[in-house]
Amino acid sequence: MPVEGSSGADRTVCVTGAGGFIASWLVKLLLERGYTVRGTVRNPEDPKNFHLKEMEGAQERLVLCKADLLDCESLREAINGCQGVFHTASPVTDDPEQMVAPAVDGTKNVINAAAEAGVRRVVFTSSIGAVYMDPNRSPDEVVDESCWSDLEFCKNTKNWYCYGKAVAEQAAWEVSKELGVDLVVVNPVLVLGPLLQPTINASIVHVLKYLTGSAKTYANSVQAYVHVRDVAEAHLLVYETPSASGRYLCAESVLHRGDVVDILAKLFPGYPVPNKCSDEVNPRKKPYKFSNQRLKELGLEFTPVKQTLYETVKSLQEKGHLAPPPQENVAIS
Repeated sequence: MPVEGSSGADRTVCVTGAGGFIASWLVKLLLERGYTVRGTVRNPEDPKNFHLKEMEGAQERLVLCKADLLDCESLREAINGCQGVFHTASPVTDDPEQMVAPAVDGTKNVINAAAEAGVRRVVFTSSIGAVYMDPNRSPDEVVDESCWSDLEFCKNTKNWYCYGKAVAEQAAWEVSKELGVDLVVVNPVLVLGPLLQPTINASIVHVLKYLTGSAKTYANSVQAYVHVRDVAEAHLLVYETPSASGRYLCAESVLHRGDVVDILAKLFPGYPVPNKCSDEVNPRKKPYKFSNQRLKELGLEFTPVKQTLYETVKSLQEKGHLAPPPQENVAIS
């Protein structure tokens, strides 16, 4: 269902950080659905962005704009004339100086530029990192859109990625309210799935290390997972549904690392997947409960985590990041 009043002539949107893992998929889906896309990248001539130019519809309807989140003028140029903005660009680091200021100031700059351009809706890519880092939450409590990470806890544990995502999202809500910008937020968990970009991103390393032999054990911890295509689809759904508002938690399932390595070992028995936990003293951590009901109500059907893991590994093989195993892998069932 398109945004009210949209027609072929005004389906121009901006995607910040267009060469990223989620953003590349978002650009792909937008082009497939007939949108004209302005993608901001640091350098349009960098080979790591060439995969965008090769997408179906890119020649006719994709413009790569040289822009920097901390350069307001470059953002204005990219966003001016757009009906919607998808702000996906964000640093992924645990260095507080590289994470916090660019994430917060960059977000404010994007929303300011969107307000000046009279953009109809901004969709902001936040993170589970802004939602679930709370040491006081009961294990029986369901993690949903009403939850926020405890900033002091993030600071004390030096989790600058989660701290940065939380303060950036808070800034997005404050600035959009002040400027009257219609903001909707997607909060994905750890994102896996096939890579469109040539480089390996941080979340994919999470799986790759179990296949290369670099991880000899797995941690006694849990993690929520979601397929990258579902995350891109979620962004489109909240953009195109006029009644969409607030935050949308984008998660398919929460697994213990032990479950992840079990799935990988069964699907790809030829790889040296670890079968030993690094913590054999404490009880096995239990997955937390979460709700993805808001996105399901918009019609999103999540890809099962087993399929997501399978597609991630196949993509790593196809892109040459992972040598095929000596044994034939079993088909997914």
